Amino acid sequence: MKCRYCGEFLDGRPRASGAINLQIPTAFLGYEYKSKTTLLGLPLIHIAQGINPATGRPRVAKGIIAIGNVAIGVIALGGVALGGLTFGGCSIGVLALGGLALGGVAMGGAAIAIYFAVGGLAVAGKIAIGGLAIAPHVIGSGGADPEAVRQLKEWFPALPKILPQVER
Repeated sequence: MKCRYCGEFLDGRPRASGAINLQIPTAFLGYEYKSKTTLLGLPLIHIAQGINPATGRPRVAKGIIAIGNVAIGVIALGGVALGGLTFGGCSIGVLALGGLALGGVAMGGAAIAIYFAVGGLAVAGKIAIGGLAIAPHVIGSGGADPEAVRQLKEWFPALPKILPQVER
């Protein structure tokens, strides 16, 4: 029989060691895959999600193509994505697409770009398209800047055929 308060045996048996063995369910440890093929010292594909059991920290996918909760790569897909072409909740890259997108060209709910941004909130150094567009040339709720329209027609020649109302 054991003491209901401290767990010590009442018949004089020695107490078990004080070490507590916590088992982390394998579902929380996640998954990791690294391709054997490398390019510039990085795995061609690295997929990582969950917690690293050695460090107790989230796993980070780093590769040419990186996929994970946190992904860093030439092409990165993840909750937080950093790199060249990025897709994620928070996406930072040369071409960034995500809920919050930061980059040279950014598209997302909130898009902040050096050059071109498209989003509900779009802030850019050159052209912005969005509900609230802030840039030297904008297409937004306040109207369309003729220079922004001209630039879009130059980049996308089929645009006037697809969207004739842009012709205004």
